[in-house]
Amino acid sequence: MNNPMKASDYIAELLVRKRVRAVFELVGGMTTHMIDSLYARPEVKIISMHHEQGAAFAADAAGRITGTPAVALATSGPGAINLLTGIGSCYFDSTPAVFLTGQVNRDEQKRGRRVRQLGFQEADVVSMAQPVTKKASKVENVEELPGILEEAFVLAADGRPGPVLVDIPMDIQRASLDPAQLPAFVPTKTPAMEYDFAVLADALLQARKPLILAGGGIRSGLAVPVFRELLETLRIPVVHSLMGVDVLSYEHPANAGMIGSYGNRWANLALAQCDCLLVLGSRLDVRQTGSDTEGFKTGRQIFHIDCDAAEVNNRITGCHTIVSHLHPALQALTEELRPAAARIEARTRQWCEQICALRQQWPDTAELAGIEGINPNIFMHELSRSFRDVAVYVVDVGQHQMWAAQSLEVDHGQRFLTSGGMGSMGFALPAAVGASVALGGERVMLIAGDGAFQCNIQELETIVHLGLPVKMVVINNQCLGMVRQFQESYFGKRYQSTVWGYSAPNFEAVAAAYGIPARSISKEMEVAEAARWLHGKTHGPQLLQVMVSHLANAYPKLAFGKGLSCMEPQEKPLDMEST
Repeated sequence: MNNPMKASDYIAELLVRKRVRAVFELVGGMTTHMIDSLYARPEVKIISMHHEQGAAFAADAAGRITGTPAVALATSGPGAINLLTGIGSCYFDSTPAVFLTGQVNRDEQKRGRRVRQLGFQEADVVSMAQPVTKKASKVENVEELPGILEEAFVLAADGRPGPVLVDIPMDIQRASLDPAQLPAFVPTKTPAMEYDFAVLADALLQARKPLILAGGGIRSGLAVPVFRELLETLRIPVVHSLMGVDVLSYEHPANAGMIGSYGNRWANLALAQCDCLLVLGSRLDVRQTGSDTEGFKTGRQIFHIDCDAAEVNNRITGCHTIVSHLHPALQALTEELRPAAARIEARTRQWCEQICALRQQWPDTAELAGIEGINPNIFMHELSRSFRDVAVYVVDVGQHQMWAAQSLEVDHGQRFLTSGGMGSMGFALPAAVGASVALGGERVMLIAGDGAFQCNIQELETIVHLGLPVKMVVINNQCLGMVRQFQESYFGKRYQSTVWGYSAPNFEAVAAAYGIPARSISKEMEVAEAARWLHGKTHGPQLLQVMVSHLANAYPKLAFGKGLSCMEPQEKPLDMEST
């Protein structure tokens, strides 16, 4: 070899070359070579988490913030397996990420032997990860390492983004290679797409009640600026999915709210009444459409643009489809519709006024009118008004997730991160670490429920150790509220494991144990002052525990089996759905 180098040093050099800002990890025996090599490269921060699932969720958030592949690292066996939930989150929510796992030496691997395990902590993580990655590979010899790693970074960001896993045996990590003597990786070029928007343009010209459904694909497709440019040309109301909360600011005149199982009532009513629907980067899954797929598509033309051919005409059939990346498609659509923009706006003015009237008739703050103590929807409005300058809202999974998505006043430039497809409790704490690190230490607002907060509570120490300015709100209803609400609807209020058998600590006391300033509130009159305290001059982490009635439900909620205009509590479901 002319310029031999240790393979783990090559990995560190590649991460520098790919401009990876940080690697999230929990050290183990099979990653020590990679950790030592990264230590010598200060350009890449080593962020030591306290659980591998936390490392994976942190990488998920970092990948979403930057739009480029983030990296997490774990040792063999339990370490690699602990990554899987976060890998799945990246896969379902289209986050670019590369996961590097250490593996036992090749001569310790069972290979074709009919034994469960040969080497200590040996586990076939590649087979386990394949269903939730774009590709999972094990490096079999050192010469193929550069090509596999180059492909991993290209593949993670190409097309519909997602995670890629590379499993690297320890003896390969310490082997020598000379990249100059190996063939270069040549990525496959994506063919250019051609667009014909004549049918769509004609449909929008004829429509009286057109609507755009903005999904998470607008963000993951790096198409937010061109989407907003489209709306400057074409002033059509926009509803969004849970994953599309931050594509428009709360105050944007086109923003008509969130749709779906727990969507704003006025937004679901608007979706039920529209006569032409343009779907951008949304999967149209059951949480968005309800179970009545025939009712969803009846009475309207649906145009669906998505880069993943498998997602169009899937549950909702009969759509006009364009399989394309959103950025070039929206550019082409804007140019096609520009000459007709004034006519479309004139035809839809009354429709926009109708949606505004629906919003005034069904305000989100009235859905839980009369609830004892703090109304969570009112709290979310008050919180966001005090945090116009926060960079990111990181929201966990549960009822608080729905209250936040319904009522946070997300401003222009602010991000809203949550676990959508995986829907994993425990997402927010490590994701807040990843988001703050990716933003160079900017302030992050975390919102979690008492149940979700406990799932990865160990990452409080990561936040304290790094001194990250993460402002934490724990909505404590002293139960697992989403499932408790499900039990209320379908199991005769038998609250086993959600209220009976479940408990939560005093999070103010927990925060104090970590040295985090904290306080608690339980009355509506305390909200404004507590929000000001949380926004105060303290640079580091703070925690606010917000006590909420355990009887507070996430309303409105689609009455399962019925159409979009039928929502609980006024309507009752026909059948049992998932939570």
